[in-house]
Formats: sequence, structure tokens, C-alpha cells
Amino acid sequence: MEVSRVTRSKKAAKSSYDRLGKWYDLFVSPFEGEFIDTGLQKVQAAPGEVILEIGFGTGQSILKLAQAVGNSGKVYGIDISEKMCEITRLKVEKAGFSKWVQLINGDALSLPFSDSSFNAIFMSFTLELFDTPEIPLVLKECQRVLKKDGRLCVVAMKQNYDPTPMLKLYEWAHRNFPNYVDCRPIFVREMLEEASFHILDTAEFSSWELPVEVVVCRNVKK
Repeated sequence: MEVSRVTRSKKAAKSSYDRLGKWYDLFVSPFEGEFIDTGLQKVQAAPGEVILEIGFGTGQSILKLAQAVGNSGKVYGIDISEKMCEITRLKVEKAGFSKWVQLINGDALSLPFSDSSFNAIFMSFTLELFDTPEIPLVLKECQRVLKKDGRLCVVAMKQNYDPTPMLKLYEWAHRNFPNYVDCRPIFVREMLEEASFHILDTAEFSSWELPVEVVVCRNVKK
């Protein structure tokens, strides 16, 4: 399974998202919303649950997860960008969810949580931002902090074994302009299966002729 590598450094990525933060809802969120909402429906966050979102961006999903679990639950979010944390914290405060939402500026390669902490983890357009050798490490961290039979939902750009001309063009742009074209397609389901997650449900979409996959799976490895 050949997947493009990530050549942008973590420092450059952090700087890019800090700059992009104030424009993200205007230019990026409208194109991702449909797929994220599908993922949120599939992860089925319930009242009283403890949920983690990795790469929460400007907080659109954090707010919906917080509403779903209610004040008897807890939502944690981790994001590499300080600006994204700042923007989302203001939204959480305005929505009145501060008592059960906690945001952390950090890297999912080393999640600052105890083992078996979460009922579910949600990740949208984030897993594909990690370099190929890092993805199994991120998924291993997800397994560690998920409860037995906990759910993981990943929304990501999907790589195909026979990529279309548009997908090839997008990957070329990613390789040559990594600071502007950050996501790249990955084999979502296959990578989750290789990490020993049990696939529960999948859905495939197309955005501007670029494939997107939503996969929800269960943590069976403890």
C-alpha cells in the first residue's frame, strides 16, 4: 500500500495552522462538514460518555460532541495548534460547555491520558496529516487510551488502488506544496485493520472528485 509521505515538519505544521485558524471556518469547514457530520452520527456519542477528539481544529465537532454527552459526560480535545485551541476555547465558553470540555495543546503521538480512559475517539481529516510511519503509533495510542470495546471513528481522504487523474493531481500538489495542501489520501480501513481494530461500519463519499472515507471501528485489543 503506497501512501505519499509527509515532508512538512511539525513546527511548520503548527505555524501553518496557527496562521490559518481565523480563516478556517470560512474557507475549509464548509467543504468538510457533510463528512464530519456523518462521522459524528456513526460514533454515536451518548449522555455520560467520555470522548476524545484528536485534531479538533476550530471546534465544530467538539461542540456537537459536548452537546451529545451532556454535563454528565466529558469531552477532551487535543490539537497541535495553540491558535485552534484559543478559537475553540472561546466557542466552548460561549456555548456554556466549559465545565465538561477540556482542551489540550499537544501531539497525538503521545496522548497525555491514562489507559482505558475513553468510550470513543473521533478524528476527522487528521490521521492523514501524520507521516506514514507515525500512523501506526497514533493508532496504538488510541488503543491504549480507549476502553475495551471503545469506538474509534476516522474521517479521512481515501487512497485508491487505482487512483483517478484528479487524485494523482492532488497528490502531486501535496508533494510539491505541502504547506498549502496538507492532507493526503491514505488507506483508512486497511490501516485500521492492520492496527487490529474491528471494523463496524464504513461510508464513502466524493468531494471535488476526491474520495473521502468514514470508518467506525471497535477496540478489541487490550
